[in-house]
Amino acid sequence: MREFMDYVHAAFYQATGWNRDNSYAALNQTPDALLDFQTPRGLRLSLSSLASPNFATSYQVGSVGIVDGSISYLYSTEPLNVLLMPTSEHVSLPQLLRSYRPLAPLPMREGPPGTQTPFDKPDSSLLYGRLYLPQSLLEALVVKRISPALQLQMSAVSGSHLRNGGTAVGLAQYDVGRYALEGLYSSDGGLLGLRGIWNSGGDTTDPATAVKESDRGKPERERIYGRFSTGGEIYYGTLNKSGGVSLGTRFATLPEHKGTPLSATLTLNPLMGNIAASYAIVAGKHCSLATRMEFNVFSYESAWAVGMELWRKPLMRPVEETKWIGGRSFEAKLAWRLDEPRDALPTEESRSGNEEEYAGVLKTRLDQNLRIGVLWEGRVKSLLFSLGSGIDLRKLDKPFRTLGLEIQFSS
Repeated sequence: MREFMDYVHAAFYQATGWNRDNSYAALNQTPDALLDFQTPRGLRLSLSSLASPNFATSYQVGSVGIVDGSISYLYSTEPLNVLLMPTSEHVSLPQLLRSYRPLAPLPMREGPPGTQTPFDKPDSSLLYGRLYLPQSLLEALVVKRISPALQLQMSAVSGSHLRNGGTAVGLAQYDVGRYALEGLYSSDGGLLGLRGIWNSGGDTTDPATAVKESDRGKPERERIYGRFSTGGEIYYGTLNKSGGVSLGTRFATLPEHKGTPLSATLTLNPLMGNIAASYAIVAGKHCSLATRMEFNVFSYESAWAVGMELWRKPLMRPVEETKWIGGRSFEAKLAWRLDEPRDALPTEESRSGNEEEYAGVLKTRLDQNLRIGVLWEGRVKSLLFSLGSGIDLRKLDKPFRTLGLEIQFSS
């Protein structure tokens, strides 16, 4: 589950019209949400509040062997209360939880000089700070929008146990919609990096010419509305004199697609010899599946993982209208069905438009080492919870590697 500050951070980008999905770093975010989710460790409690439209606070305490916690503050020059429901009782779970979601529309900013969308805020800023206790570790983030297509970001971490007492990372992002570029510098190793992404497909062309001649005779259901994203990154450490390069491409369907939503990604690291392919699909109205295969051409080592998320809908009918079978309501048994008609596959609007549409989600994953991850996230009244465990089937004497519970409350 994303922390409340991450949710507010995402609301800032939505308020300023910045698309975080249009980046080479986010190329694998859809399969990663289903395969690389974190299971909680120990017990952790969070209390967050949107004190004003521009200011948010969060307090967290946990126990993983020792008692620790953190204090967070966030300030935005743009009001955020219009774009989110700050109370945990009304927040949309699909927006808060990491899950399969369709691609966001591209911000086309290639028009005449001075042209911008209604949400573009060239002078917007975001300030974020977090203090970890008892480690006395300080984390800071500053985001500054220079123009509709240019944004600067600076993050830093300060701690006595870190080399040189801390590290800082600077990021310059240039996004015009069809393509996006990012330049990065890190004080840790003097790392310099450049990455970019190019988009082509249904939402990067004129809607009047988007349908090909060969598709005009096809039914609306058979037409594929998707976006191809191809990009790469190159980085070099000025202190350790080492570098790297990677290439990747992704095809993902758009919300306008009438068929099954899916996302397929292929990445390549030629210097290390790593090849990774991932595939995610919405298999039913409330079920999404993902798989990933990795192979190294130098060592011939391989790895694979499969994952699933299963959304649960709350009962909307009164109890007296339900038909009880075997001690459970008939609707409760159908809430976890996988064989929903494909015509009713969810979109971003259908998942997030009604905050009461989903009551929770169950996530599972399995990798080549027979390690299982199970995570149950949902809401009870005004409390958001994450209950999960990591299980190692190769060590049946001590199968539980991790076990934890996280509870969040926002007001």
